Amino acid sequence: MMHKRFHGFVGFMVLVLTAAPAHAQVIKADAPQQDEDSQGDVKPDGKGSFAKARSGNGIFYHGGPLLLGTPAIYYIWYGNWSSNTAVSILSDFGQNLGGSPYYNINTTYYDGSKTHLSNSIHFGGGATDSYSQGTALSDGGVQAVVASAISRGRLPKDSNGVYFVLTSADVNETSGFCTRYCGWHTSGTISGSDIKFSFVGNPDRCPAACAQQTTNSPNGNVGADGMASIIAHEFEESASDPDLNAWYDRRGAENADKCAWTFGATYTTNNGSLANMKLGQRDFLIQQNWVNAAGGYCALRY
Repeated sequence: MMHKRFHGFVGFMVLVLTAAPAHAQVIKADAPQQDEDSQGDVKPDGKGSFAKARSGNGIFYHGGPLLLGTPAIYYIWYGNWSSNTAVSILSDFGQNLGGSPYYNINTTYYDGSKTHLSNSIHFGGGATDSYSQGTALSDGGVQAVVASAISRGRLPKDSNGVYFVLTSADVNETSGFCTRYCGWHTSGTISGSDIKFSFVGNPDRCPAACAQQTTNSPNGNVGADGMASIIAHEFEESASDPDLNAWYDRRGAENADKCAWTFGATYTTNNGSLANMKLGQRDFLIQQNWVNAAGGYCALRY
């Protein structure tokens, strides 16, 4: 039984799959207010009971593992990405997320031995997949895409990484992309290892639901710029709650869920769009994340 955690709509969905529970980001219309305690009313199955020591910051540790050390980001470009600037935009994003004041927020999360997440990410590159599961991609199909990339040697098998299946705009994820969520993360057994993976669809398919800016964006690609924020959301959650038994609040919301579709202070870029941070040489508009300190709050840096 798998529970997906979504980005886009925030909510939970139960699916039959040989994988661990998953969580997704909800679409914009379903986003809670910043001070709400959760983005879903159902606590997912497969999660442990509360640990004796709670953080007291509006989010609690349940005893599960985290992605410690330097976890990796891997991209699987699914569908048709030829001549799309998203490839360079999101590769730059993956290369520069680690070490930023923004990702430093995740260092406020720790495991049972009080070992904190690091502000370090390895960008492991990417692989392509030309519609091996068709243009109607199921949840099981997402896992199959990841399994194929690993088994064929296109990407290394890494239990301390997160594999992002990034779909082009002509691909639909049939369990609710654009109507219930914009992205999700989970884990499953692939080639004998516990592998963490995520689905993130191209908001060009439904910009009103899955992109904050629908006509212009910092890098001149509404879909890619929208995906950057969703990737950040899912990676932050994958690091702090990879198997859905580590960090989440009393109603099941993980750290990035608690700040979904909130962006803090912004500035105007040269092309007239809004951004709130510079990573490398690019401007991005990325959602805030939940700081597990000082009572807990949404922020863009720590």
